[in-house]
Amino acid sequence: MQAACVRTKQSLLFNAPLKRCISDIAITKTGRTIIRTQGGRSVSNSQYRSIGPLLTSAALGLLSEVITLILRRMDSELTRFRTYRHRLWRNWVLGKIHCEQTWYAAPDPDQWGTLGLIVEIARQGCTVIVPYREEMAKRHLKVSGDLGRVIFMECDLRNTPSIEESVRHSDVVYNLIGRMYPTKNFDLEDVHVEGAERIADAVAKYDVDRFIHVSSYNADANSPSEFYRTKAQGEAVVRKIFPETTIVRPAPLFGFEDRLLHKLAGVTNVLTSNNMQERFWPVHAIDVGQALEKMLQDDSTAEQTYELFGPTNYSTAEIAELVDREIIKRRRHINIPKRILKPAAGILNKALYWPVLSADEVEREFIDQKIDPTAKTFKDLGIEPAELASLTFHYLQGYRSSAFYDLPPATEREKREEKKYLHVLDDQ
Repeated sequence: MQAACVRTKQSLLFNAPLKRCISDIAITKTGRTIIRTQGGRSVSNSQYRSIGPLLTSAALGLLSEVITLILRRMDSELTRFRTYRHRLWRNWVLGKIHCEQTWYAAPDPDQWGTLGLIVEIARQGCTVIVPYREEMAKRHLKVSGDLGRVIFMECDLRNTPSIEESVRHSDVVYNLIGRMYPTKNFDLEDVHVEGAERIADAVAKYDVDRFIHVSSYNADANSPSEFYRTKAQGEAVVRKIFPETTIVRPAPLFGFEDRLLHKLAGVTNVLTSNNMQERFWPVHAIDVGQALEKMLQDDSTAEQTYELFGPTNYSTAEIAELVDREIIKRRRHINIPKRILKPAAGILNKALYWPVLSADEVEREFIDQKIDPTAKTFKDLGIEPAELASLTFHYLQGYRSSAFYDLPPATEREKREEKKYLHVLDDQ
């Protein structure tokens, strides 16, 4: 009895009138126009009520063309949806979420923020993997992209599996690791040579398409500076393991959170050994980030070496003068002989837990920047680097006192002149 009731109910539902939609109209392989009924499958014409006799041949032809265009459009959209759904599932399984390309950043979140590279890459819809060592060092990068675009993975430079886990699903790998001074945990060779070697090994092991290694200006295996020597050794190591490596040698960077303008503006006494006579071409950090982003889109940059430097050569003294003029302060410059400052800086760097002047930084004061004539530059990437003098106000305004915070230097001088005189008003 129960089965009979079910069959009766199904029969009533099948014979009940159904609401017709444009999606119910279909054209068979023989060109006949039919209306689909409940069930959804196209079978023989005897099982469907044909509407062909109701239409003239001209109207039928026109209607067939219109419906064909509609169905092709619907089929195209359905194909795109199925492709996207398949890609979404495949990339989710691989840990890539829903991006066609995944970018890997070496564990130096400070450099990513300074260069502005994460924002540029995440804005394109790509997933950025940022390995990190310290939780607080990467928190400012969380808002660099949409939710899920910036992924953080804990990593240690001596832990090879953690490096491989970060690299294995990537299409492009950046190595931005670098230290200006040695620490009690890592010396310069550990960071610039052995660390770069482990990353290059992981890149080669998982067959990553591109590897971009950021080195330093003046990289020379015979340099008296340990920093420059280890940078050159790191370049040789990564090129030996991964010959298609793109090597980038930026000049001293200036920008937000740099170690050039802010270092000069944030101290009262400037200690040097070379009377601030070191000369170099400072480069805008945003320009370097833009150059690194362009290298991703241009495969001709593979296996190339780039020297990225600014348009004007400055000495440290000239930059210090620009800084004084912008912050409207005069700092004391104390010059200490190299034979005294270098060993003292080495002892302080080992004794104190916060970063101070190191012995190698004193040595680098006596080495001017040299440009490799065989290397490519900003010009090859179609980028015009910014001038330092035009951006000092933008980056150093925060160091001014409240009395002159938003005033140009000329108005500041007028205010100082007024303080030299006492104006007395006689009412009699």
